[in-house]
Amino acid sequence: MKTKWQKEYQNKRGFFNPYQKATRRHFWNVVLWKLGFYNESKARGKPPEDFKYPTNIKFEKGDNFCSWVNHCTFLIGSNNTTVLTDPIFSNYCSPFPIASLRRRHELKLDLSNIAQVDYVLISHNHYDHLDKFSVNILNKKFPEIKWIIPLNLSKWFKKLGIKNTFELDWWEEIIFDNNIKITAVPSQHFSGRGLFSMNKSLWNGYVLEFLDSRKKCYFTGDTGYNEYDFSRIGRKFKSIDLSLIPIGTYCPRPFMRAVHIDPNEAVTIHKEVRSRLSIGMHWKTFKLSDEPLDLPPYDLYRAMTREKVPLKEFIAIEPGEYVSW
Repeated sequence: MKTKWQKEYQNKRGFFNPYQKATRRHFWNVVLWKLGFYNESKARGKPPEDFKYPTNIKFEKGDNFCSWVNHCTFLIGSNNTTVLTDPIFSNYCSPFPIASLRRRHELKLDLSNIAQVDYVLISHNHYDHLDKFSVNILNKKFPEIKWIIPLNLSKWFKKLGIKNTFELDWWEEIIFDNNIKITAVPSQHFSGRGLFSMNKSLWNGYVLEFLDSRKKCYFTGDTGYNEYDFSRIGRKFKSIDLSLIPIGTYCPRPFMRAVHIDPNEAVTIHKEVRSRLSIGMHWKTFKLSDEPLDLPPYDLYRAMTREKVPLKEFIAIEPGEYVSW
């Protein structure tokens, strides 16, 4: 039986975005993009050669830490609980090696130095977010992991012999060991790993509430922007201590806007969810769109300056760096 939420975004064909008119894309959009019709990357240019995002944040060892591993993979800790998001350790974000989808920097994580991983959040099943190689490695090293996943994704894990999965619908929450509450929240995206699996599973963001430390962390997953979901998240959770928000894969806008925010919209989400600290993700590791790999932090800097938001509230760090939160 469908929940009241599923009635708004699921039909016989699969899942869809509630604001479908604003997010519909067509085959011709892809054709126009590949033919160079949009020609947006040339218009944007490159950041100054000496530009480095002014984070001005120093890491102090403590109970609350966050490290950007790569792409949308973060290692998050609070009160002896450790969480990984969308782990990808592979050299390619594709079902087989494709030169254009190869990793662009060295992996900055040594699992042999990680004592435990308690939870893994999977936002959706695209190859750059659900990586079979990484899932197998983690399951072998940490067999007690609890996998938090969107609706209709358990079958994929069961094929790998993993049964410790918890499917969550939008706005559904689950509490583990009176220590952490995890709530699935809407994102504006899509799913699919092949021609016949398009939108057969849901796509989620997540809010983590560490009950002992009273810290809240918001992982957006991949998402486009709409004027409803993020303000609602902000109203429900009042304020967020740490948000992990995409800042890359946004050019050309006519094609990407539906399912990928740009740095301007990332700042809007930061403000709407009332985030105290946000970290940019979904850039630098794989080149999935037209903008230069080093452009997102500069566009973020310009957006923050335009909106007069203190730069220390939304930062772009390097893979492997740690931040206290």
